[in-house]
Amino acid sequence: MSILPIYLYGTQVLRERAKPVRNIDNDVIKLVIDMIETMKKAPGDGLAANQVGSLQRIVVIDLADIEDDEDGKPLILINPEIMSSEGRVTMQEGCLSIPEFRADVERPGKLVLRYKDTNFQEHELNADDILARVIQHEVDHLNGVLFLDHVTKEQRNLQRDLLKDIQRGDIDVSYPVVIAEYSAQS
Repeated sequence: MSILPIYLYGTQVLRERAKPVRNIDNDVIKLVIDMIETMKKAPGDGLAANQVGSLQRIVVIDLADIEDDEDGKPLILINPEIMSSEGRVTMQEGCLSIPEFRADVERPGKLVLRYKDTNFQEHELNADDILARVIQHEVDHLNGVLFLDHVTKEQRNLQRDLLKDIQRGDIDVSYPVVIAEYSAQS
């Protein structure tokens, strides 16, 4: 098991669309295990493979701290696909790839998800509340979308200096990171 570095805002991999996993092999299982360890170390509620530099459609989620479920196992989503969603709920979000930046984001409150597990068996999941939000946030990552893309330009502009600091790696986090090559023109 390894703690993987988390790619920060400004790195190209966060803007790329992940490719479907075609089969489960030892490399995929190792990546899933490492992602879970990385997410717990950070600590976070979810982590997409893009955030650790891998363009595979893999998400891990662990809401045990939020839901007071110490026995709960992390949810592993391979090739997740949101089939439908409904309702609108606004909540504050943050992201391990954009540390210290938080903003209100409106998203559907319920969804139906299709995904495969580590045995490559297909499942369907009805999710609502925080689980639906985390799933949407992480699936966005797999599609090269950041939660910043859901906030107003004014909200981003208010935090422009923080975003530049994140790109440069001028932040204090408890986990290893990969920073973008910073350019004064960005």
